[in-house]
Amino acid sequence: MTDRRPAAPTPPPTPPTDSEVVAARWDGEDLSGRSFQRIAFVDVDLTDVVARGATFEECSFRDCELNGGKFTDTGFLNCTFTKSTFFGARFEGCKLVGSRFERCRFGPVEIVGGNWQFVGLGGADLRQATIRRATFREADLSGARLSGATVHHVDLGGAWLHQTDLSGADLRGSDLSSLDPAAAALGKAVIDLDQAVVLARALGLKVEEAVPMES
Repeated sequence: MTDRRPAAPTPPPTPPTDSEVVAARWDGEDLSGRSFQRIAFVDVDLTDVVARGATFEECSFRDCELNGGKFTDTGFLNCTFTKSTFFGARFEGCKLVGSRFERCRFGPVEIVGGNWQFVGLGGADLRQATIRRATFREADLSGARLSGATVHHVDLGGAWLHQTDLSGADLRGSDLSSLDPAAAALGKAVIDLDQAVVLARALGLKVEEAVPMES
């Protein structure tokens, strides 16, 4: 059995910001193509914003509402989200490398494609999430709740999944090579045959072809 990491590394400190936006109403705004760097967004209403090809770099979001936001090909690079909400938000082809989420509420968030490498989602409640064809390599999902979530064809290689609740989740097509089935909740999860082999081997079982019946 491969060596499993029991806990994710300590997250890096939040990058310092140079300016801030406080208590602003940007609901329904079109932020497409705009670039934001090292800005602290505090108590900002971003409900139903549209952002195609926008970039947020080393920004922080605290007590912000991103509900219903439509983010396409947008980058949130090394950003920090704290006590923010994402109900009904959709991220398509977005890049969130190195970003982390603390005490956020997600609800039925949808993630399609994109790069979420090294993202910090430890302890996040993602039970209503739909995640498809995205890269979550080396992501911290330790202690996250994904029971009942849809996680299709997601690259979870190297991800931290210690004490992650995947019970009842539809995991078909996803890379489960980093999952220790003895250290996560998997009851009634839906997996495909290839994943079944991976998990059996992770439990130390040998998977071989069936012995032919003797005549």
